[in-house]
Amino acid sequence: MPQDAEQPHGEQLGRPLPEGVRHRVVGIAADALGGLPAGELPASLRQYAKFTPARRAKYAATALAAALEADPAFRQRIAERLRLGQPDLVKALESGSVPGAADPMDVAAAAYLVRPAGWAALVAEAGELAERAGAEGAAAEAERLVEKLQEELAEARAHARADLDRQRAEGEGVRREAESLRKKVRSLESDTRRAQAEARKAQAELAEARAAASAELSAAEAESRRLRHRITELEGALETGRRSVREGRSVEDMRLRLLLDTVLQSAQGLQRELALPVTQLHPADLVDAVVPGSASPHDVARRALAEDDPALLDQLLAIPQVHLVVDGYNVTKTGYPTLPLEQQRMRLLGGLAMLAQRTQAEVTCVFDGQDLDAPVIMAPPRGVRVRFSRTGETADELIRQLVRAEPQGRPVVVVSTDKEVADGVKKAGARPVSSMLLLRRLSRP
Repeated sequence: MPQDAEQPHGEQLGRPLPEGVRHRVVGIAADALGGLPAGELPASLRQYAKFTPARRAKYAATALAAALEADPAFRQRIAERLRLGQPDLVKALESGSVPGAADPMDVAAAAYLVRPAGWAALVAEAGELAERAGAEGAAAEAERLVEKLQEELAEARAHARADLDRQRAEGEGVRREAESLRKKVRSLESDTRRAQAEARKAQAELAEARAAASAELSAAEAESRRLRHRITELEGALETGRRSVREGRSVEDMRLRLLLDTVLQSAQGLQRELALPVTQLHPADLVDAVVPGSASPHDVARRALAEDDPALLDQLLAIPQVHLVVDGYNVTKTGYPTLPLEQQRMRLLGGLAMLAQRTQAEVTCVFDGQDLDAPVIMAPPRGVRVRFSRTGETADELIRQLVRAEPQGRPVVVVSTDKEVADGVKKAGARPVSSMLLLRRLSRP
């Protein structure tokens, strides 16, 4: 059984636990914490039980050190874990012999946890060793730093001498360049005076050119006025020629119209003489076929089919330009209410996609979206338009809006077992059918 500070030896540390020893003790406790039952942990450490050892050592270091110092029972449990992990070291400490090859920090950390006789001296000795090692390391680092600074100083001096030589050479070059620039300035001043003289001469020539240009402009304006007068005369002559052409064409048109009137009056006289009525019948009217608009979704019900016969839905979807509007949850909760809503939607939309592909009908499926907590992420199947009602709006209201949005006369079929929906869309001109009819049609291959 490990010995504790409160038991026979009664030893205490005369100074705070050295930082190096404290770090080792916290690391041992952090590794062992995950293997202890939650009920055996101090209340302050239970929140760190599920952390990894590294995170426990980082975030729970202070709490672990405090618990080890204040809770002997917890320290004994950690010591038992240490005994299992390093039995040789613990036995050596309890027997009073310290392994010579052991790390002083490991020996001090084990002594602090196991608390054998003389443990406080071992911890204090480890702290002194750590301090001496730190001081020696600091001295060695300072000596190395001094050597490095001396090398840098020598290098800086060499660079300074090189920079000074380079600056002297550059200064000499700058002086030579300045002398060259002064010569160029004197040359440029001479060129400037010569250019100013040439500029004055050019200004005089420009004034003469402007006077000549002004005279030429006046002559050009006079010529322009003469040409505009000539253009006006030519336009008048052209209009006179066009008028003559129109008058000649009018005579020819009058003759042609007179001949056409003669032919039409002769044909009308012949029609009156033979008492021929004006025909209202055309060959295409004699072909037996269904006239567009003569059949509607409501006419299909007059055929000898039951309201729950899938063939009835086939006949409705065979009407040209038909629009099938489906009350989604009304259908799914009628056919497969036990499935989750997402699976209900996917199953219904898969069947509607195949139905739209076979019939080429326009299909819109409406779901109630007023109770949704978040947007529904889904990819609607090809051929099926999927819509959710807005917040505060039911799917029934959205269905009635879709029906009212269709032009008057377009065939619309609404699938819903809700009587209120069926009555509402029927007044708007749509044909309601039951959800069971659609379910039976989708179950049929």
